[in-house]
Amino acid sequence: MSALGTIATASFRQYSTYRVATAAGVFTNTVFGLIRASIMLAAISAAGGELRGYDALQAATYVWLGQALIAPIETFGTRELGERVHQGEVAVDLLRPTPLLPLMYAQKLGRSSFLLLARGVPPLLAGAVITGIALPESLWSYPLGLLSLLLAVTVAFLADTLVNLAAFWVLETRGLGVLYMAVMNLLSGFLIPIVWFPDWLLTIARATPFPSMIQTPVDALSGRVGPAESLLPLAVQAGWVAVLALAAVLALRAGERRLEVQGG
Repeated sequence: MSALGTIATASFRQYSTYRVATAAGVFTNTVFGLIRASIMLAAISAAGGELRGYDALQAATYVWLGQALIAPIETFGTRELGERVHQGEVAVDLLRPTPLLPLMYAQKLGRSSFLLLARGVPPLLAGAVITGIALPESLWSYPLGLLSLLLAVTVAFLADTLVNLAAFWVLETRGLGVLYMAVMNLLSGFLIPIVWFPDWLLTIARATPFPSMIQTPVDALSGRVGPAESLLPLAVQAGWVAVLALAAVLALRAGERRLEVQGG
């Protein structure tokens, strides 16, 4: 097994030890899923049973898949890298034989794999029992949905990394992180499907990487967008991966040049 594979496996095992936190996360995701589903279903009912292509079952499916993706996508962002930059510990990370960004990505994949299985699937199953969920008509939707999910995790990782890398230039990144979280949760489609947005906001959302984190994988996994129609959104996701990866590499290199370790 490669070094990055070993790191991903170790990250998976590390998070599997947090059993109480996992159980609490499952409970919280399920409760908030019920709240969101009730709001969405009320909106569908008020609209006469259908709202911009979503009926009650499709809306419920959207909610539960979104809840399943909260943990693996890490919609609330992370702060570890930014804190390590501020504390100077990133200097040690940069001396490791494994490059920093691939190492962090391997950790992310291991962590997200566990969170998807342990904190994402149980609320989804609960939703299937309570409200029902729509299943894709084509079997191709499943592998394409999983590919879209991998790309979504990658896009979210790279965008969050760029926010954290801002710590090389600013002393406090919490405000930037809160702003990122608010914009991401809105424009990704986590709160409501982006097709429910007014046209001007929908145009803005589609010009950002955020729909690639939630809207696109949910559409692919639910089968709302068929296999052939999902190819373009997948290509958009891959394009954002390339753009954000280049931006993260350039930002890290610029940060390395700026790095100053106190006392060293």
